[in-house]
Amino acid sequence: MNTVTRPRILVVGAGFAGVECVRRLERKLAPDAADVTLVTPFAYQLYLPLLPQVASGVLTPQSIAVSLRRSKKYRTRIIPGGAIGVDLKAKVCIVRTITDKIVNEPYDYIVLAPGSVTRTFDIPGLTEHAFGMKTLAEAAYIRDHVISQLDLADASDDPAERAARLQFVVVGGGYAGTETAACLQRLTHAAVKRYPRLDPGLIKWHLIDIAPKLMPELGDKLGRSATEILKRRGVDVSLGVSIDKAGAEEVTFTDGRVVPTHTLIWTAGVVASPLIATLGAETVRGRLAVTTEMCLPGHDGVFALGDAAAVPDEAKGQEGAVCPPTAQHAMRQGRKVADNVIAALQGRPLEPYVHKDLGLVVDLGGKDAVSKPLGIELRGLAAQAVARGYHWSALRTNVAKTRVMTNWLLNAVAGDDFVRTGFQARKPARLKDFEYTDSYLTPEQVRARVEGRTAENP
Repeated sequence: MNTVTRPRILVVGAGFAGVECVRRLERKLAPDAADVTLVTPFAYQLYLPLLPQVASGVLTPQSIAVSLRRSKKYRTRIIPGGAIGVDLKAKVCIVRTITDKIVNEPYDYIVLAPGSVTRTFDIPGLTEHAFGMKTLAEAAYIRDHVISQLDLADASDDPAERAARLQFVVVGGGYAGTETAACLQRLTHAAVKRYPRLDPGLIKWHLIDIAPKLMPELGDKLGRSATEILKRRGVDVSLGVSIDKAGAEEVTFTDGRVVPTHTLIWTAGVVASPLIATLGAETVRGRLAVTTEMCLPGHDGVFALGDAAAVPDEAKGQEGAVCPPTAQHAMRQGRKVADNVIAALQGRPLEPYVHKDLGLVVDLGGKDAVSKPLGIELRGLAAQAVARGYHWSALRTNVAKTRVMTNWLLNAVAGDDFVRTGFQARKPARLKDFEYTDSYLTPEQVRARVEGRTAENP
């Protein structure tokens, strides 16, 4: 007797791209048309653009972690773990579960949306002493850490220790770094009023970037506006500067300055997930080279999108242009890939991805923001309204929208309570402890694993 099995669709990653793809498949595919499986360590979609507001305490962590199990049409099987290798020939994805068990997951169609990880360089002490701003745990941990520095400085009678604990360094003049410095500076500025033994003048925030200006995508005028806002708040903005080395109690800049500090936050860009390197396929600056339909050339049933894929940007009309790693592209790519997977199942032609960028928004906290919706430059309250309106509308569920709006209103009326929530453990956790970038296999290990030539737990 012949047994007819349903096609197996495997989606890797629960970011904007992966979740939009899964939700579209659930809506448009009949339950018996295919089996859909999602590989993700956490059963939630993280709204990354609002992480700085979690770090500063404006939003609670759960308000931007949208549960994947709230969908009325939810039927996707979730494997709690991370993909650490893919064998394109055998059509097998290797997954390390959250219990460290290694499993081989076969597929007929695979959608690669593993996202990105923090880009680091070979700087002495960087991964051992810096914090990142890429995960929910990091944002919550940084909040506890910053408040603990105020507590420790207040309790200390050593002027040198007090000064070091009240200096904070953020590396990266992109959106993540600029918003992180802006939001956390507001947190410490408000909190110091509750510490009568601390001199507010000792609190110093440094924002540095090797580039000649902040957020160049915004244009010169808005970039200068953001810089002026930060400087007016007392943030020391240094451009053309990076980190030479990092230590537990001080950071050395490339211009020779040595800043005594216990807080180094690294947000100097992202790179595609290390999973992409396990495929042995062509890449463009680390991102998987795909067609305008987001297919991997030469491999049937393989799609890639989001931060991990160099999706051609057809809307720009420039040869070689690829879509930037932003949420607005990832969400739309997710829906288009789902449509193309369904088209492939049904034998219909695939459609290219085309989307004209809607603009950029940067929330600097309070009444400060700079935005460029549809090319229109905005500052102040108007820019803030656009920035928060965009983020609010992009949240996937009404529950998340309600939580975020409630948090914003409560913070505007009552301010912050500056409470540490317990993430700051006795054992320090830094950049290397959150993103598990050493968990991935090499292409040779992937092949050996699929062929059964390795131990159960490599």
